[in-house]
Amino acid sequence: HGTGTRLGDPIEAQALLATYGQRSGRGEPLWLGSLKSNIGHAQAAAGVGGVIKMVMALEHGVLPRTLHVDVPSSQVDWEAGAVSLLTEDRAWPEVGRPRRAGVSSFGVSGTNAHVILEQAPAVEAVVESASRELPVVPLVLTAKSEAALNEQSSRVSSLLEHGEAGLLDAGFTLATGRSVFEHRRVFLGDTTVDGVAVPGGRRVLVFPGQGT
Repeated sequence: HGTGTRLGDPIEAQALLATYGQRSGRGEPLWLGSLKSNIGHAQAAAGVGGVIKMVMALEHGVLPRTLHVDVPSSQVDWEAGAVSLLTEDRAWPEVGRPRRAGVSSFGVSGTNAHVILEQAPAVEAVVESASRELPVVPLVLTAKSEAALNEQSSRVSSLLEHGEAGLLDAGFTLATGRSVFEHRRVFLGDTTVDGVAVPGGRRVLVFPGQGT
């Protein structure tokens, strides 16, 4: 519960002591933390907030300390079982089985919802390609003359036909890695658009009214 209240803290802590704190022969106590020490009272989001915190703790192998705690609450009988507050960060060691954590959410009229989380099995990292195929890739060409534009079109077509360049790579390089001249051509799938930029043309700002 983590707030030092006379009602909520004892109810939650005693439930944990009775459920987990009575197991004998365990080397480590049940380590107890609190989401409220991080973000305050989350009300209806407390349960899922606790799940997020513990999923991150499972991932990083660290038991995160409870913040702003000088001494454990005097409203809880800490000697009734093997439960201890996390006053400092602790490494969460591998012990030959999956790590497990319980998330407890204290609700209306003393209802105490509890869920058990278990460390996911290790999976082999798969390195995926940074690029993917697109249904249409524009090829943007510019040149100083119509003849140069036609020659550049022939060179790009040859590269693509012989597999010397991928369509997406060619489109990216043409759009970002080359100088811009007045004679222009865009291949967009089966559509070709030609044009000549007028020198000294006027620039305008178009605001369509939304983010797109």
